[in-house]
Amino acid sequence: MSRLDFTPYRRSTVGFDRLFDLLESQARSNSGDNYPPFNIAKRGEDNYRITLAVAGFRPQDIDITAQANLLVVQGKKREDTDEEAELLHVGIANRGFERRFELADYVRVENADLADGLLVIDLVREVPDAMKPKKIAVNGGPTLTAVPDEKDDERAADAA
Repeated sequence: MSRLDFTPYRRSTVGFDRLFDLLESQARSNSGDNYPPFNIAKRGEDNYRITLAVAGFRPQDIDITAQANLLVVQGKKREDTDEEAELLHVGIANRGFERRFELADYVRVENADLADGLLVIDLVREVPDAMKPKKIAVNGGPTLTAVPDEKDDERAADAA
């Protein structure tokens, strides 16, 4: 197992402790369990999509929990209803699972959909106006003004 050492970065940065701790814990806890397989896609500046392959699971078998900076997806194993049949080969996994995704600040779940054996979870990052950068006047000039965002300019142009 390789160990990540962020000591040089910890000495020259302030406030990134949580990020370094997160990276180190992910490296330690990577147990090699790749079930169910998943993709993470960036669909825009502030939009993401997680797609999990959950063949054989119904919507009522899946539990999605979003809390502060953590998304947990659980699949509950269910008993087969066809008790009369004798299975000669079992190749379709029907075991329970739990996947955890660490989310950045201000990322929330927008939508979840299960179709064709794929669970699709759409995420969006919404930074509050209070957290956006602002210009600060020097020597008692006018009050704070918001720094224009390039995306806001593009949206205004598209609306016109």
